[in-house]
Amino acid sequence: MAAPLLCVPSLVQPWTERHRRWAEALLGQSVGPRPRAARRNLGWLVTQVVTGLPAGALALLCLGGLLLTPVITVLWWAFPTAPWLPVISFRITSWGTALPLGAVNLVSLAVMAAVVLPPLARAHARWCLAILAPSPAEQLVERVTELTRTRTDVLQAHSAELRRIERDLHDGTQARLVAIAMRLAVAGESLSDNPDAAAILVRQAHTETEDAMTELRSVIRTIYPPVLADQGLSGALGTLATRAGVPTRIDIDPLGEVPAAVEAVAYFAVTEALANIARHSRATRASVRVTRSGALLRAVVTDNGTGGADAARGSGLDGMRRRAAALDGIMKISSPPGGPTVVTVELPCA
Repeated sequence: MAAPLLCVPSLVQPWTERHRRWAEALLGQSVGPRPRAARRNLGWLVTQVVTGLPAGALALLCLGGLLLTPVITVLWWAFPTAPWLPVISFRITSWGTALPLGAVNLVSLAVMAAVVLPPLARAHARWCLAILAPSPAEQLVERVTELTRTRTDVLQAHSAELRRIERDLHDGTQARLVAIAMRLAVAGESLSDNPDAAAILVRQAHTETEDAMTELRSVIRTIYPPVLADQGLSGALGTLATRAGVPTRIDIDPLGEVPAAVEAVAYFAVTEALANIARHSRATRASVRVTRSGALLRAVVTDNGTGGADAARGSGLDGMRRRAAALDGIMKISSPPGGPTVVTVELPCA
């Protein structure tokens, strides 16, 4: 006996989720799912039986009456022992009484349904959300969990980025500087004995110095692109569009003052999105739309490619999501098979 009862909460969970989504759609609100809780699911089921069934019965009577009235009106002659209609009822003895009485009943039921059922449905939806929406304590727990996960992702990404920068400097720039130092040391020793050889070594050291500076600028560019510092986000994205692999239209609203960290994340997100379009989408055109609404910066990248992009497959989209989450932002993607693909990055920039 106890085992079937223990299964009831898990069986009720999909039902409660359907009612929550229905209530959100009806009221135009979004509260998100609440954590699984057997006690709350059972409590919701009990109250649903107590309040939902009477409300559903009333709605069924109204709608059933609307369907039944035309049948009784037309077939009054076949049911002489049932001389009634749902709302206003008299004995029907002829078409002269059947048609007017049927029309009056239809109008009465339609008015009753229009006046009573929508408020009843909204009241039931509000009650569902009150029961099924996460409580403030649960929202706080969810928020702390999300921030903890985001912090872990940020720390991992930061550590990986530090290791990459260290590797680039160690294997590239440092190696070139060591070679430059060795060439200059040899040139200094041979300057008095063989000036021509020393001159050659100095020229080689000069070339190595330029190469080291190029590599160093490349490393710096991956930390914070200089184009952002020079031109701001609008100018940087405009420059980026000219180098994109597909024709790209840029549409940027006045953004006001945007924090440097937000600019960098938005720039790298658009860069990754355009790179993915060029590599994978088979698109012939793309567009970038950047807007700001209050304290929220939104970048939307759209293409007319084949679709099917999925951040869960380990592509650069997941890196975009982690970058956005590091600033408490979000990344959303819509990419049905056949396209179009729409990538949206929202970043708080207060």
